Amino acid sequence: MRDVRWRRVASQIGRSATVWAVSTLTMLVLAGLLPDFRLQSADGDSATHIAITAAFGAGAFGLLSAVVWPLLVRLLLLVPALVLGLLVFFLNGSLLLLALWLSPSGRPEAAPETAVVVAAVMSAVASATGAALAVRDDDAYRRRLLRLADRRRRAGPPCADTPGLVCVQLDGVGHDVLTDAVRRGLMPTVAGWLATADGMRPTHRLTPWRTDWSSQTGASQLGILHGSTFDVPAFRWYEKDRGEVMVCNRPTSAAELQRRAVRRTGDGGLLALDGASRGNLFSGGAGEQALVLSIAIRRRGRENRSRAGYFAYFSDPANAVRTALSFVAEVVREIVQSSRARLRKQRPRVGRGGLYPFVRAFATVVERDVVVAAVLGDMLAGRTAVYADLVAYDEVAHHSGPRGRDAEKVLQRLDRSLALIEKAAEHAPRPYRVVVLSDHGQSPGETFRSRYGLTLGDLVRAGCGLPVPRRAERTRSGAEARAAVRAALGRPEEADGDGHRPARGTDPVVLASGNLGLVSFPDVPHRMTREEIDARHPGLLTTLANHPGIGFLLVASEEHDGLVLGPYGTEIPLARLDAEPGPLAGFGPGAADAVRRTHSFPHTADIMVNSFHDPADGEVLAFEEQIGSHGGLGGAQSRPFLLSPLTLSAPAADGEEPAGAEDVHRVLRRWLLEVDGPQVPLPTRAGDERAGDERAGDERTGEERTGEERPGEERAA
Repeated sequence: MRDVRWRRVASQIGRSATVWAVSTLTMLVLAGLLPDFRLQSADGDSATHIAITAAFGAGAFGLLSAVVWPLLVRLLLLVPALVLGLLVFFLNGSLLLLALWLSPSGRPEAAPETAVVVAAVMSAVASATGAALAVRDDDAYRRRLLRLADRRRRAGPPCADTPGLVCVQLDGVGHDVLTDAVRRGLMPTVAGWLATADGMRPTHRLTPWRTDWSSQTGASQLGILHGSTFDVPAFRWYEKDRGEVMVCNRPTSAAELQRRAVRRTGDGGLLALDGASRGNLFSGGAGEQALVLSIAIRRRGRENRSRAGYFAYFSDPANAVRTALSFVAEVVREIVQSSRARLRKQRPRVGRGGLYPFVRAFATVVERDVVVAAVLGDMLAGRTAVYADLVAYDEVAHHSGPRGRDAEKVLQRLDRSLALIEKAAEHAPRPYRVVVLSDHGQSPGETFRSRYGLTLGDLVRAGCGLPVPRRAERTRSGAEARAAVRAALGRPEEADGDGHRPARGTDPVVLASGNLGLVSFPDVPHRMTREEIDARHPGLLTTLANHPGIGFLLVASEEHDGLVLGPYGTEIPLARLDAEPGPLAGFGPGAADAVRRTHSFPHTADIMVNSFHDPADGEVLAFEEQIGSHGGLGGAQSRPFLLSPLTLSAPAADGEEPAGAEDVHRVLRRWLLEVDGPQVPLPTRAGDERAGDERAGDERTGEERTGEERPGEERAA
C-alpha cells in the first residue's frame, strides 16, 4: 500500500514538472513572438537568466491559477454567470501580470492587452498538457473530472454493484434527424451504440415516441420528470382566472407548473431518490440541482443553486479559458454562417442579428460545457439518477432549420459530449446505464408571417373587424436558451416580454407556440363556446378555418361539447374524430386523442389554432419567427426518440411506441426499479406508475413544498 502511495506521489510530481516545463517553454516562445512581452532587461540578459525568469513566471502563474483563481470566482459568484465568463480573460491576464511582478529580477514586462493573450495561451497549453498526461492514469483522470463539478456527497459511497441511471436529453432532436445523422456518420458514438457498422454488436435500442399536442419542452419535460402534462396546452397560454400569461420558460411559471404537477400526482418526481437535475426547466424532485429554471426566481446569492453549477465549472481557470475562447469562436461562426445564408438568399430564412449570436454561443458552448461537467461530477460522485438537458441543437435549428448545415455541426459536438460521458462511466464508482432521449422534434417550414405578410394576431383582428397594423410585427421566439441566458445574467424574469398581465379589455389575446396558436378573450371569465364566439364575432371562425395557412381549429360547443373546424364548413364533433378525422387525417396517429385530451384542460384557450401541415414534406407554418419549429401537431416535431441500453427492458411491449410524456415517465420509473437489482419486483405496464409512487415514499413530502426551501436546498451544488 505504501509503495502504491509513493508511486502515486511520484507520478503527480512528474506530471506537475512536465506541465511546468511546457509552460516555461510556451512563455519563452511568446516572449520571442510578441513585441509587448519581454522577459529580459533592455540591455539584454543571458539565456540562462531569461530561462530562469520564464520558469519562475510560469510557476508563479500556475500557482496563482490553482490557488487564487477559485477564490476570485467564489467572490464573484454574485456576478451574473455570463458576465463572469466574459471576465475570464481580464482575470487571467491580471494573474499573469501579478506573477511577472513577483519575479525576483523585476525585469519581466507585458502590456495589459498582451498579458491577456499570453495568459490565455498558457492556460490552454497547461490544460492540454495536463489532460494528455492524465489520460493514461485512471486516478488522475478521475480526480480531474471530479474537480470539474466540485461534487461533495452528503452520503456514504454507493453500492458498487448497483447501477445508476443517467438520462441525457438532446433538446429538439427528432427520431428521423438522429437516424439520418447516424447514417451519415455525424454521430459516431451513437452509431457505435446502435452497431451500424458490420461486425459490431449493439448495446442500445432506438425507439420513437409520440408527444402530446403541445410538442415543446415545457410539457414534455414536466411529464417526463413529474409524471403530469395535465393543463399545459401550449408553450404559452392565457389563464383567465388569474389574468396572467403562463410561459413555460419563465421561472415563475415553471415553478407554478411544477407545484401543480406535484399536487396532482402526489409524488416528488423522478429524481426524488438521490437524484441530480442539470440544465432543466424543472427539478424532478432532485436533491442536487444546478441551472434549473424553476428555482431561478429565488433570491440571488452564494447559495442560489440554479447558478452554482457555473461556479463549479469556472473555478478551474483552464475550463474558463477554453469555454471563453470557444464562445468567441461560436459568435464569429454564427456571424459568418448567417451572412453566407443572407448573401445566398436562402429560403426560408429568419433574422439572426441582434443578440442572437451570443444566445447561440451560450447555448452551444457555455450551457453545454457546464451541464456536461456537472453530469460527469454526478457520475463520479455515484449519484443514483441524473437527468440533464442540452439545448444546443434546439436553439440552432430554430434559426437554421432542423436539417441545416449549422444544426448538423451541433449534432457532431453533442456526440462528442456523449462520448465524454461514456468515458467517465468507466471511472465511476458504480456502473451506469446511459439513456439518451429527446423531448420533441422540429418541423421545417416558412413562417406564417413570411408567407402571408401578416401574423396570426393580425388575422384574428381582421376576423373580429378590428383595425390591423399596416406592418406585421414579429412574434417573439420562445426558445429555451433565451430563458437560460436571462437566468445566467441574474435577470430570470423578462420585463413584460410576453404581456405578462394583459389588460382585461375586449381585444383578443393571441399567443403563439411554434405552429400552435391560442386565442382568448380576457373579458369573458369562462371558456367561450363556438356559439358565443359566432354571436360576438360572426366572421372570426370562418376567417380562420378557411385560411390556407390554417390546418384546423378546436373550439368548445354547447351542442357537441367540442368541435374541430376545418375549411369549407367542416365541423366534426370530438366524439366522431376516430371514425371521421376530417382535417386531422394528415397529422398522423394519435392526433385525435391529443386534441380530445387538450380539450379537457381547464385553461385551454377559447380557440386553439393549428397551422397547415404538408404530409408530403413534413412542413408546417410557424406562428413564431422560426424556420424549425415545434409546439403543435404536424411532421417530425411530434416524434422524438428514446435511446436505451439493451440491459434495460424495452420501452413498450409488442413494439408499440410510448404515447405522451407521461408514458415516458412511467418507462423511466420502471428502469429505475430495474437498476435497483433483482430483489425489486418489476411492475406490469399498468402498474408502473403505482409502483413508482410507492418507491418514492418518504421523498414526496419535501418536494410537495416546491417553492419553499427544502432541507439542504441552500447548499451549493
